[in-house]
Amino acid sequence: MRFLLDDEQREFARALDAMLTAADTPRAARAWAAGDHAPGLALWSRLAEAGVFALAVPEAHEGLGPLPVELAVAFTEAGRHAVPGPLVETVAAAALLGRLTEDDGGDGQEAAAWLPRIAAGKATVSLSVPALTGPYALDADMADAVLVVEDDTVRLTAAGGPVQPSADPVRRLARPGTAGTVLARGPRVAAARAYATEVAALATAAQCLGLGRVLLDRTVAYVRRRTQFGVPVGSFQAVKHRLADTLIALEFARPLLYAAARTALQLHGAIGYTEELDLSLWIRKARPLRDAWGTPATCRARVLAP
Repeated sequence: MRFLLDDEQREFARALDAMLTAADTPRAARAWAAGDHAPGLALWSRLAEAGVFALAVPEAHEGLGPLPVELAVAFTEAGRHAVPGPLVETVAAAALLGRLTEDDGGDGQEAAAWLPRIAAGKATVSLSVPALTGPYALDADMADAVLVVEDDTVRLTAAGGPVQPSADPVRRLARPGTAGTVLARGPRVAAARAYATEVAALATAAQCLGLGRVLLDRTVAYVRRRTQFGVPVGSFQAVKHRLADTLIALEFARPLLYAAARTALQLHGAIGYTEELDLSLWIRKARPLRDAWGTPATCRARVLAP
């Protein structure tokens, strides 16, 4: 089995990296945290033009997918650049709706209508699975729609609110609306929900990998510049070992994100805590993403399950 990206997938990653580097994502993330969604939605449109959301939408509904490897590539770059918004939730919603329309039993037209809009970047959709994610949905205050999956029912609700405090201000949490339309009900919902949560976990893990790499890269650059006793602190053996351990964990695709964030904070010293430093955008995102769509233990159990 081949675990390396092919040339086309690597070029896709490079193109997204170049696009997001030029887009000043830290500014968009800070604006999003303050409730100004315009810069973030401009990024959303650029990602849609690159085909990111279409990767999770079936070809039958004007998408390109499902293409899980390319989706992981895209979300690694999204994590690397701290792109704000319900990116994971929207592609997970697309996965859910796609499964529901495979055998819609005659009642899937409204579900299917959202898929081309998601693929084109014309709709932001949040997803709530209260049994897994709790009572809140990411960016439910601004999403075009919120899908709530409870028991054997999928309900489409309007935007919710108000926004609740979060460890990461860019991750704006709100309760979904209580009224809504039932999109699907019955045994098929369980299978669709299971598939959607797998897609959400994959995309979140990819974000975490990108996030961990940028924390490591920025820390390496910093310890090369920061001097103590007349030499760069990066030349100290203890610092080298800590950074090398983090790199090994990331390179083995077991992104120990919390450890990567903690290492970056410690080696940056007091400035690592400041809101003004862009590093805070990644550090504050690390802990919420760690458990966003399943704890590390849950994800390990999924991998080991027969």
